[in-house]
Amino acid sequence: MLLRLYPENPNARHIRKVVDVLESGGIIIYPTDTVYAMGCDIKAHKAIERIAKLKGMNPDNPDMSIIFRDMSQLSEYTIIYDDNIFRLLKRNLPGPFTFIVKANNQIPRLFKNKKKTVGIRIPDNNIVAEIVKELGRPIITTSIHDPDEIIEYTTDPELIWEKFRDFAEIVINGGYGKNEASTIVDCTGDEITIVRQGLGQLEL
Repeated sequence: MLLRLYPENPNARHIRKVVDVLESGGIIIYPTDTVYAMGCDIKAHKAIERIAKLKGMNPDNPDMSIIFRDMSQLSEYTIIYDDNIFRLLKRNLPGPFTFIVKANNQIPRLFKNKKKTVGIRIPDNNIVAEIVKELGRPIITTSIHDPDEIIEYTTDPELIWEKFRDFAEIVINGGYGKNEASTIVDCTGDEITIVRQGLGQLEL
């Protein structure tokens, strides 16, 4: 299903329809504040495996991030002891960043591996924020790449729907996406490191 949602005022009934799909273990494709992404409920193990296989990742240790509703939800899955890191996150989120932080014991249980770190996202996009809020827990996320060697990301939701209609239960048309991914910031070492410079300009 291709579902039209407007970032300014997402239709509550449509949001519920998306969440119903997530709760039943389905995969959705949605806009973020950067590129379009695909994801599933954090507890949907089979869906995580399906996404990992599609993206050529190791299903036992998939390199995916997690979208949270807000800062308060982070403590359920992460360990942020350092006040400086907490302030850094607060200054830059919601926003086009993926912060790598230390995971608590919930993450290895979810991924069934010994994952010690996790990429976290709180996108500045009302559609995905409302989905995570209605679901009541985070969703797994990974960006959609374009097979074209020059264009890295597909920005047109209708083209995304054509390509992934047999893979994802719902593709959300939230308008054209951007074609630059999030800035990845590693907060797990002695120093804050920008792993990939993307759309977000980090405010230290």
